[in-house]
Amino acid sequence: MTIFELSKPGRKGYELPTYDVPDSGCNIPEHLLRKKPPMLPEVSEVDVVRHYTNLALKNYSVDRGFYPLGSCTMKYNPKINEDMAILFTQLHPFQPRETIEGAVELMGHLKELLCEITGTDDMTLQPAAGAHGELTGLLIARAYFEDIGELGKRKKVIVPDSAHGTNPASAGMAGFEVIEIKSGPDGCVDLEELKKHLDETVAVIMLTNPNTLGLFEKDILTIAKMAHDVGALLYYDGANLNAIMGRTRPGDMGFDIVHLNLHKTFSTPHGMGGPGSGPIGVKAPLAQYLPVPVVRKSGEKYELDYNLPKSIGMVRTFYGNFLVLVKAYTYILTMGGKGLKHVSDMAVLNANYLRAKLSKTFKIAYDRICMHEFVIDNEEFAKKTGVKTLDIAKRLLDYGLHAPTIYFPLIVHEAMMIEPTETESKQTLDAFVEAMEKIAKEAQENPQLVKGAPYTTPVRRLDDVNATKYPVFRFKR
Repeated sequence: MTIFELSKPGRKGYELPTYDVPDSGCNIPEHLLRKKPPMLPEVSEVDVVRHYTNLALKNYSVDRGFYPLGSCTMKYNPKINEDMAILFTQLHPFQPRETIEGAVELMGHLKELLCEITGTDDMTLQPAAGAHGELTGLLIARAYFEDIGELGKRKKVIVPDSAHGTNPASAGMAGFEVIEIKSGPDGCVDLEELKKHLDETVAVIMLTNPNTLGLFEKDILTIAKMAHDVGALLYYDGANLNAIMGRTRPGDMGFDIVHLNLHKTFSTPHGMGGPGSGPIGVKAPLAQYLPVPVVRKSGEKYELDYNLPKSIGMVRTFYGNFLVLVKAYTYILTMGGKGLKHVSDMAVLNANYLRAKLSKTFKIAYDRICMHEFVIDNEEFAKKTGVKTLDIAKRLLDYGLHAPTIYFPLIVHEAMMIEPTETESKQTLDAFVEAMEKIAKEAQENPQLVKGAPYTTPVRRLDDVNATKYPVFRFKR
């Protein structure tokens, strides 16, 4: 039952005090006034509480169970992060500068820590999400080439065929031509294929390392040299930093621009539980193009530096999603250097444990030591049983488990991409393996059972085509 169906005329969940503020005489223009009351439900407070509590119980979250979305890193968000963020909720960006000294210092110290972790020289904390960070990084690259007089010939951005879809989208938005290169048989960048497209018309190579197959690009130093030899920049998509944090640094691999997802790597809420944050770190030659303001150390204090004549300008209001920055800062200080390194170790260990276990039942696309995630290839399984990856994902819901990422990366047909993260126990991982094995057995013995799933969710299978073509965004009486 919707909250509108609970509504009864005259029912109230609040009572306002008597209006005792003098009328200011400010007249609102007639065309801005409502002609009729808004369509809001009339319900009691307990109705509201029960309504939203019931909605929350229908929703699945990382606080309720295992969330193995590959490439999305849905890991547990420590509640101390939220507690610390609450301390800053009374701040407003329009406050006088001298009243936000602690907030500026926090941003400055966080920037220094992130630069140390990534091996970059300077950083902006402004971008509001991962793809926003990508666009910011590419606009910095564009400003750099324009400044040195090469933008006219630097038209291309190279991305692998396994890249996140936001990579080519961001490159296109920044005004570049996107060149896709095929991966080699090992799932990594094919150096010969790269060589065919790499010349002085290339502005940027965008890479994720580990890549979206969960594999470390073993030739990264060679790739960096190849890029720099033709004057191109190397851009790091930080979606998968979780696997290498504390073990190696993108800046040391030769990356010039490094993007981070605080909502993936540094344990702040992901997606609609966010908002997100996508800082961009750069090597020294690119620092002058960063968005303003940049937080810098000045003597014993941190200051907001707006004096960057070659800056690409602000990419978001004020200083970024500040409370997300507080959560990431809390996480880093709580974990410490050893803790962050251990996070990466456990993320890799958990992924390889699942890979080894599931390889007995499912085909692993690239069955070798992976980093923090791996990809199952269900193409042969689907041909034999008629049960596709989507069916397996739907059936997992009946076992009380959120499905992994499916049908990505696109170069693996019937792909299922699994990232357990470091925060899950062996018991949780074993329960996931057990559910996957049971579903595989069901697919062989009673495929229709799996193809009809889910059976236990509030909503069964939707018509995806009609849901996309004719979405219903709001309740109508």
